[in-house]
Amino acid sequence: MTALIEIKDLHARAEGKEILHGINLTIQPGEVHAIMGPNGSGKSTLSQVLAGRDSFEVTKGQVLYQGKDLLDMSPEQRACEGLFLAFQYPVEIPGVNNTYFLKAALNAIRKHRGEDELDAMDFLKIVREKVKLVELDEDLMNRPVNEGFSGGEKKRNEIFQMAVLALKIVSSGVNSLRNDERSILVITHYQRLLDYIVPDHVHVLFDGKIVRSGDKELAMKLEEEGYGWLETKAS
Repeated sequence: MTALIEIKDLHARAEGKEILHGINLTIQPGEVHAIMGPNGSGKSTLSQVLAGRDSFEVTKGQVLYQGKDLLDMSPEQRACEGLFLAFQYPVEIPGVNNTYFLKAALNAIRKHRGEDELDAMDFLKIVREKVKLVELDEDLMNRPVNEGFSGGEKKRNEIFQMAVLALKIVSSGVNSLRNDERSILVITHYQRLLDYIVPDHVHVLFDGKIVRSGDKELAMKLEEEGYGWLETKAS
């Protein structure tokens, strides 16, 4: 079985400072992995490197996505291949209609796969199905992306976007996106999030490296004891 993502000895820097010092991680199809760590451990850098943000420079290592060289792809290609990055604070895009944004994104993915683009009627049929499944107010579809949305509406809209762009049925949240073909990497500072999205594997990122791996029990230990015990062992 080809791993969905393989990260091998990944080093990266920003503004001349190396932040990632050799990340190794393999995610198989259907698995949910969580990466936790204190502030400054490299969590945001890892997510931005995977997404292809050009302000971060990979200095060493390899990332394979379904066997393909992810680092050789543009951010647009990564999105078309199926890599979806959910933000901690979803951004607003003033002036860009939510429905128009999704239709353009979905048809770009279909074109990349050699499929015919959807016309307006077929696209609206998909949108109406997904809107009901994530219980999103249809009125929000006619507003600019995330503009004036509450925090909860932004996150629900993001799950809705994921549902449309992945072309899979979604019910109430991320857990319902789990299947044998899709993997999820949750990068978070807070264990409490993992009470709702139960991971198969938990990894602790510290000083740009994964220093511990385990199951949900590891996340619970971090919630109870913090990251101080990692600092002691690392020193």
